[in-house]
Amino acid sequence: MKRKAITTLMTVAMAASMLAGCGNAENAAPAPAPKEEAPAHAEAPAEEPKEEAVDDKAKADEVAALIDAIYVQERTDQTDAQCEVAKKAWDALTDAQKELVEGEDADPDYFGRDTGDASKDDPLNADEIGDNEILVVSFGTSFNESRVNDISSVEKAIASAYPDWAVRRAFTAQIIINHVQARDGEKIDNMDQALQRAIDNGVKNLVVQPTHLMHGAEYDELTAALEKVADKFEKVVVAEPLLGEVGKDATVINDDKKAVAEAVVAAAVEKSGYDSLEAAEKDSKAFVFMGHGTSHAAKVSYSQMATQMDKLGYKNVFIGTVEGEPEETSCENIIAAVKEAGYKNVILRPLMVVAGDHANNDMAGDDEDSWKNMFEASGAFDSVDCQIEGLGRIEDVQKLYVAHTAAAIKDGGFKVAPASASAAALKDGTYKAAFETDNSMFHVNEALKGMGDLTVKGGKMMIHVSLASDGIVGLYEGTAADAKKNESDVLKPTKDTVKYEDGTTETVNGFDVPVPYLDKEFDLALIGKKGKWYDHKVIVKSPTK
Repeated sequence: MKRKAITTLMTVAMAASMLAGCGNAENAAPAPAPKEEAPAHAEAPAEEPKEEAVDDKAKADEVAALIDAIYVQERTDQTDAQCEVAKKAWDALTDAQKELVEGEDADPDYFGRDTGDASKDDPLNADEIGDNEILVVSFGTSFNESRVNDISSVEKAIASAYPDWAVRRAFTAQIIINHVQARDGEKIDNMDQALQRAIDNGVKNLVVQPTHLMHGAEYDELTAALEKVADKFEKVVVAEPLLGEVGKDATVINDDKKAVAEAVVAAAVEKSGYDSLEAAEKDSKAFVFMGHGTSHAAKVSYSQMATQMDKLGYKNVFIGTVEGEPEETSCENIIAAVKEAGYKNVILRPLMVVAGDHANNDMAGDDEDSWKNMFEASGAFDSVDCQIEGLGRIEDVQKLYVAHTAAAIKDGGFKVAPASASAAALKDGTYKAAFETDNSMFHVNEALKGMGDLTVKGGKMMIHVSLASDGIVGLYEGTAADAKKNESDVLKPTKDTVKYEDGTTETVNGFDVPVPYLDKEFDLALIGKKGKWYDHKVIVKSPTK
């Protein structure tokens, strides 16, 4: 027992003895003998061991270091293992610990931010390529939804136009590749991996289609990587990036820049709810398109786009850049220009193929230096809104990429025409066309003799078919496996009335089916009332007016 406890006990005992003496001495109980005091050198009894406290910051710092280790632009033999370890370590943290993750490049958003469903994306890294390959090369993005809408859409448009060519993907940003792999388990080829895959598969003819905006630094890196392995192919051709040739100064514009300017302005105007750019101007509305910017000589492309907007008469359209290069495109200068022009309402939209990190953070983010907050902080505008949509999801932009691919194939002397040429030859209008399938249980209603109504508009084709009954409740342009992952894209039935030769009628299910090309099979999965998906092949052919 400790000395303080003993002293207290003796004091209590003495007080009790004194109180007893004040009463009847004969009845007073003798004072209890004090316990012996423990020697000064006696040790206190051992306490129960306490559980060691977890150092939350130390745990978070460990994960931050693992993230920083894969936030690099060079792939090594250890990259796959490092990505896996980093994700496992993150998953092991508590929610409170995750909020503490902070490193040179690491933060809680690296693994924690919800950017959409990665399973909807196809990395296009399969083998069995064949003799002819179109390699679509992008900088890349870790924003899953944007990757599907802005990159995959371009890839699909090219694949639809050239079904006899195998379309594959490569990203030039290893930092992004590692991010997607670590967080979502999706493996995307970098440029070297994609080229080696083509070599290993015996590809003879290679067309490389960059989705880059211009002939900038990434384009230069792409061509440098190609030069190292060009002798492994019979023929290699590189198509133009989106804006085409750069030109020597800000006055040089071309058809590509005109097409992009018209497409992005039309998309922005429609998204904002106006019938025309002029109607938006009357409402004192200005559109600011934010590009990335670069110190590369190709930075003049942004000034050329501003020239193009001016040539088109787009008075309330402005071109800016995140990096502020060229100088006149910095956020501060654009704010001053819009303010001087007298517009009171601003819509910000990326002039980038992909609405990724720059669009979500630099343009529309919560930080003080985001463009949205800087425009608002200026106090010059009544409203500042953002449209987070990349160029790649715009149909006319997709067509421009297809045209660039077509030009590369033609210039390269490849004797392969796009399978959609037969569709391109059709004028806009409605046709009767045969709709053939690979299964006797899946066919056009007998009353229609195997025919459907094919509509052609703007190079797009759609066929309406009335089926044998109402037993098929959904169709999907693609495989059954993909249909399960993309429920929102499943084609829903219409109720069609068919009339048989004997005069009787029946209500059956009909579908509007997109047709990627004529005279060649494509995948069309179906689901019945039992809820199971099945793979099928169909072919649309013999259109007649």
